[in-house]
Amino acid sequence: MTLQAEALACVRGERAVFAGLEFSLGAGHALVLKGPNGAGKSSLLRLLATLLTPAAGRITWDGVDIRDDLERHRRRLAYVGHQDALKANLTVAENLRFWSRLATGRAVVSPALDVFGISALADVPTRLLSAGQRRRAALARLEVATAELWLLDEPDASLDDQGLEQLSAVIDRQLRRGGRVVVATHHEIGDASTTVLRLGDAANA
Repeated sequence: MTLQAEALACVRGERAVFAGLEFSLGAGHALVLKGPNGAGKSSLLRLLATLLTPAAGRITWDGVDIRDDLERHRRRLAYVGHQDALKANLTVAENLRFWSRLATGRAVVSPALDVFGISALADVPTRLLSAGQRRRAALARLEVATAELWLLDEPDASLDDQGLEQLSAVIDRQLRRGGRVVVATHHEIGDASTTVLRLGDAANA
């Protein structure tokens, strides 16, 4: 099965962000989005997450337009944007249990806490976390969701070197098990399974 963009165009307000965009992404592969601020990286991720509607063209999964069955497509993806999507008054573990139940019907969170080195923070309300700790907690959602497609918008923001290594490791695992990753990042994610898509220099997406 292939995720594919065909002659894709995005308009925000009255401004064309990009047009004629095409790519394909098979199982076990990553697409890294590069480009200056405003080039459309976040907009493309939101199109893939069905949070925006294309101005032209289409996005397909195994040849079927993803908008033909929005719920099915949304079940296959995990989206981590600029906002951490964590409830401030819930603990780290409670937040992850919520996301785990939503995605799988189960509430198994210990492995996700371990992967990002935040087991000691399990019972801490997220409002008390540092920016880097909050980011790790948000990224731990990826480990409880078991989604086929990860959409990551600058997931490395606020991460230290250890956090970056942990993020790289979970992305590698996702690809090895046949998942797909589309990520906007300033850091290098490079191997044979990675394609770089460079977006133009349009102003603010």
